[in-house]
Amino acid sequence: MNAPASERRRTFDGLYRRDPDPWDCATSRYERVKRSATLAALGERDYESALEIGCGAGLLTRELARRCRRLVALDVSEVALAQARTHCSGARGITFARCEVPRDWPHGRFDLVMLSEVLYFLTRAEIEEVSRMAHDALEEDGACVLVNWTGENDLPVCGQQAAEIFARAAGWQSRRCREAQFYRIDVLRPDL
Repeated sequence: MNAPASERRRTFDGLYRRDPDPWDCATSRYERVKRSATLAALGERDYESALEIGCGAGLLTRELARRCRRLVALDVSEVALAQARTHCSGARGITFARCEVPRDWPHGRFDLVMLSEVLYFLTRAEIEEVSRMAHDALEEDGACVLVNWTGENDLPVCGQQAAEIFARAAGWQSRRCREAQFYRIDVLRPDL
């Protein structure tokens, strides 16, 4: 699925058309535990302005919205975004947009940038560019959170590599890293 830009959109739209929950995010115990661990990694802080790249069907988005005054949730798939809008109906402060990073990076500054289960679908060069863009868009006291599946995949970049490429590309400082079976969560801050 590490495809050129226009092909990536078609691939993910097709994936969500065939199966509205292609990774069992709504039903899997593993996914619920990982989502809880992701939210716990944020600490007790609430956020003024957050950016979620790769919101998928919006399950994490709905939880993030409770902690963010303003949340911009992006996905490459319009089919996934339609589901996210449904899952998040009634939640305040969420703006959904079909975007493909790094090409469609949104304007604005954020005190939280969330990239959950998305980096390994990008090329190495795209991961590096997204890292620099996130670094530039993050407020000085902000946090960038990476969630990566660490099992084997058939993509050119695995989750461990994706996290390492991202962290090196813009000189991030690690606040903490939690490694669990099959996933890791990195909380990064800008190296100023």
